[in-house]
Formats: sequence, structure tokens, C-alpha cells
Amino acid sequence: MAKICYLPKSFNGTALGVIRQAEAFCDGYARQGYQITLRQLYYRFIATDAFPESRRDPESGTKNTERNYKWLGGLVSDARLAGLIDWSHLEDRGREQLGGDTGWGTPRNIIRYGANNYAITHWDNQEHYVEVWVEKQALEDVVSRPCGRWNVPYFACKGYVSQSSMHEAALRLRQIGGDRAKTVIHLGDHDPSGIDMTRDIQDRLRMFGASVDVRRIALNMDQVETYDPPPSPAKITDSRAADYIDRFGHDSWELDALEPATLEALIEEEITSRLDMSLWQGRLDREERERQVLEAMEEHYDDIRDYMQEEGWA
Repeated sequence: MAKICYLPKSFNGTALGVIRQAEAFCDGYARQGYQITLRQLYYRFIATDAFPESRRDPESGTKNTERNYKWLGGLVSDARLAGLIDWSHLEDRGREQLGGDTGWGTPRNIIRYGANNYAITHWDNQEHYVEVWVEKQALEDVVSRPCGRWNVPYFACKGYVSQSSMHEAALRLRQIGGDRAKTVIHLGDHDPSGIDMTRDIQDRLRMFGASVDVRRIALNMDQVETYDPPPSPAKITDSRAADYIDRFGHDSWELDALEPATLEALIEEEITSRLDMSLWQGRLDREERERQVLEAMEEHYDDIRDYMQEEGWA
């Protein structure tokens, strides 16, 4: 898209500095191919201490506050309206338009579409079957990249998975044939509920009869120590807080605080470690041969149609 001024606004020097920094962060992510959420942008400010000193909370001594998150959100919204931040830089997951009129115009168009988008199931005959589940819908875009490259299903849990969704997932996983090892790769916040969600997924899939290994790859304490994401206070109102605080202390960490490229690399490494590359390449070779057949059919559509009409097939 672009920077488009729909409503001119004036900003004081402090606000303008934050807006310029926000656009710089967003522009850097855009060059890497990422469209980020407001929460991810906020954590860049916290991790790099980019908020002005005037935004430090005098009681807690930190800039990592809900007040600053909301302040940044208001500034970004106004800055987009004023044409200071590119509209394409930020996304709001879960609010896409659905439905509408669809059609192909001619049969030839759908053959062309089929040729351009043809794909076969690349994991057939693999020893492993893999899915990726992420706690937050806001991180779907990050998860979709490695999953898209390696044709792995992914699922945004939106917190604790509903009973219906968990039951449907278990039935689906039970239908995976043969003796294949089935793995759900899980990513969640490092807080009382986020840690417990991994256990909950494992327990309920087992209860519904699905033999699956739930593998938590983020956010784990070793990653907190390695990447040093900004902490938040553990949610002491959570019923699981006491056990969490005994194990990890009073800080918690959100998955969004990790760089998108870091999350992407963690997911990709976990997926490819379970992949037989020779079988994978064989499936790609077959897919390309069959795509070429579809391309030839589209190129010679008129001849095929005329022949079928002459033979009384159409």
C-alpha cells in the first residue's frame, strides 16, 4: 500500500519521535517480508528501550506497561490516518473479509488456475506427520511461512483450545494412517497459563484417543535466557500462578516478544528434523511433471474442447 493522509493531525515532539521510530521498525520488518501486529511492534520498543524516558512508570520503574501499549496503539492509529505510517505495515489478525461472489468466466480459466496452483500431498510415505499449533492468532503470519514452505498444517489455538476443536483435532490425527509418528509442535507464552496449555493439549488429545507427541518449542526458559525478551509480571490472579512462581519467579514472557525471524527459524528446524528429504524431493518431481500436463491442457484447451464435442463427449 502506501502512506496516505486521510486526516491531517499534529503531534508534539515526543509523539513524533515515537511515530518515526515505529515506522522505522515496521519498515525493517517489511524488508524482511513481515507484516507485524501492534503487540510485536510494542515489544520492539520495549526490547530496544525506544520509548522516551518520560514514559517510565514511577511506581514499577519500567516502561513495559499496559498504559504504554495503549498509548502506542493510539499514536500508530493517528499516524496512519495522518500519512506517517504505511498502511500495509501492520495487520489485525482475525478481522479479514470473507465470502463474496466467485467465478471463473470460462473452463479454460480454471484449468489455468489449477496449473498455477497444483500441489500434491508432500508428506505421503514420510515416517513422521507434523502439525504446528500456536497459542495466539496474532502470530499466524509468522507460523504460516515455515509451514507454507514445508506443507505443514498449522492452527491458532486462541488460548486454551475449545473442547469441540480439540475433539475434531484428535479425530483428524487418529485418521493419519500407518505407523507414522505424529507430532504437534506447540508455541505459547511463558506464563502460568501458556506453560500449562502444552500439558492440556497433550492430555486432552490422549483422552480422545490420539497418540501424539506434543512438543513445546517456544517459549522456553533457555530461549528467555538466550534472547532476553522483555519480561512482564506473572499473572498472580491465574490459578496456576503459585506453581509457576515457585519454578520461574515473578516474571513472565510473551511469545510475541521474540523476533519473527527467530520464531520462524525455530519452527523450520523442528519441521525439517522430521523430514526425509529424498522422499520429499521425489514428491516435488512428480508434482512438477503433473503440473506440466495441466499447463499443456490449458494451452491446447480449444483443441481438446473441439475434439470432445466431435466425439459427443461434451
